[in-house]
Amino acid sequence: MERSQFKETLEFAIQQEQEAVDAYTAAAEMVTRANIADMLRGLAKQEVGHKRRLMSIDLSGISEAHVRDIPDLKIAEYATDVDFSPTMDYQQVLTVAMKREETARNLYLHLASISDESELRELFEFLASEEAKHKLLLEKEYDENILTEN
Repeated sequence: MERSQFKETLEFAIQQEQEAVDAYTAAAEMVTRANIADMLRGLAKQEVGHKRRLMSIDLSGISEAHVRDIPDLKIAEYATDVDFSPTMDYQQVLTVAMKREETARNLYLHLASISDESELRELFEFLASEEAKHKLLLEKEYDENILTEN
């Protein structure tokens, strides 16, 4: 992969993190349960941290050889197709949030798999792990408050 393609993918990841911040912040305003609003605001705060880490990557130090050639960036596979809306119920909010976290995790795993530079690979693996933790938190909430009610 050329450096420009890697840069494009990295910029996409940064954009996705900002969209996650915006989405979780908006969703926190939509829900009526204070504990869920707090959880969503906490997720937004963590996504801000992820964005900062991505923005701190110095692309000038990444040579063409440090990123393996992958012909398909697979950006479309990591784009979320559903967003929060004011008309969503609690179950839908959790479902969208889980999907966003899964999508982010998959993006970071992909970025880790195409990076030969250990520092970058470790960063992307860390971010994938963080997104997996977010998803698990949401899944537990779903399991405890949606599945047990049905």
